[in-house]
Amino acid sequence: MGEPVARLTPPHRPGWGDLPRRAALWRGLGLGLWGLVLLQSAASDRLALLLREVFHPLVWLAGALLLLLGVLQMAQAWRQGGKAGAPGADRLRRNQLPGLLGTAVLALLVLAVPPNPSFADLAGQRPRDTTSEEGLSFVLPPAQRSLTDWVRLLRSQPDPRLFVGDPVRISGFVLPMEGEPPQLARLLVRCCLADATPVGMPVRWPTTSPLPRADQWLALEGRMALESKPGGERLVVVPTQIREIPRPARPLEP
Repeated sequence: MGEPVARLTPPHRPGWGDLPRRAALWRGLGLGLWGLVLLQSAASDRLALLLREVFHPLVWLAGALLLLLGVLQMAQAWRQGGKAGAPGADRLRRNQLPGLLGTAVLALLVLAVPPNPSFADLAGQRPRDTTSEEGLSFVLPPAQRSLTDWVRLLRSQPDPRLFVGDPVRISGFVLPMEGEPPQLARLLVRCCLADATPVGMPVRWPTTSPLPRADQWLALEGRMALESKPGGERLVVVPTQIREIPRPARPLEP
């Protein structure tokens, strides 16, 4: 019998099969996905729920840089994947995988399920804004004042009787109050939701209908009236018209 003939097999290129084990690939994927999260947030109205508009260009810049770094990292892993036994290859260690994979999955979840913060819950956990606005240099006519304009004006004027009967046109979200009816409120921010403080106006809600639910956005038209309470007198909004409105695209106020 003759000698057995060796079976020819195609040459094996182990480099490409090693590609998923490159740490640079997973780091780049995570960076790129978070860059997409920032860019998508900046391009949509989502960012306005979290950050003042003046800081939005920084988010655009950060998103573009993260995306660029991610692409460069993945390109490096791709180049090394084609070189079997490449010197200095960035091998993925077993204890690195959960963290890198978790980062990528979290970014995908944020992209798929955008955050929808509850302003009422956030306001209930923050101290109320008590800053005085004694230096008001310009006061709008009553019907043109926003909710925050009214709050600042009333803090600068100690006599609430000056504004009894003034027309009111304000909008905000419903903020539950402990021991009293809910107020109509807004969130004031210097930078983002991390430093947000709520300001609110007391409202004399109609007794013929149930109280509005927390986080509901309403537009009120009515007049200012005086109300007595144990600590003294205060102004309260007496609405003649209440409309439910969608949450504004830019709900945070400076």
